[in-house]
Amino acid sequence: MVSPTGFQMTLQTQAVLRIFLDHPLQEHYGLEISKAAGLPSGSLYPTMAKLERAGWVSSDWEQVDPHAVGRPRRRYYKLTQACAHVIPQVLALSLFYLMSSFPVGMTRPGLLLGR
Repeated sequence: MVSPTGFQMTLQTQAVLRIFLDHPLQEHYGLEISKAAGLPSGSLYPTMAKLERAGWVSSDWEQVDPHAVGRPRRRYYKLTQACAHVIPQVLALSLFYLMSSFPVGMTRPGLLLGR
C-alpha cells in the first residue's frame, strides 16, 4: 500500500515506526530496533534506508574507538522533527487501509493482539 508518505507503508516499516513512537526523543541503534521490532537485519536496514531517504529519520555513527569499547561502532537513528507529529496519523491511516481491505467480519489474525 502506498500511503500519503509517498512510499510503501509495509508492516516492517510500521513496526519500526512504532519503536520510535514509544521513545520519540531517544536515539536507537540498528540491533536494538531489530530486536524490538522482531525484524532480521536483512529487513531492517532497507527499511531504515527508506525512512532516511524520505526524511523521517536521520542517522549518525557513534563517536567511539571500536578498540576501546571492544565492538564495532553503532549507527544511531532518530526521528526528525519534521515527521514526529505525523507518525501516529500515518499508522492509524495504515491500519484503516489494512482493515478496509478485508471482507466484513474478517480480521487479519494477530492484528488485534498487536502482532
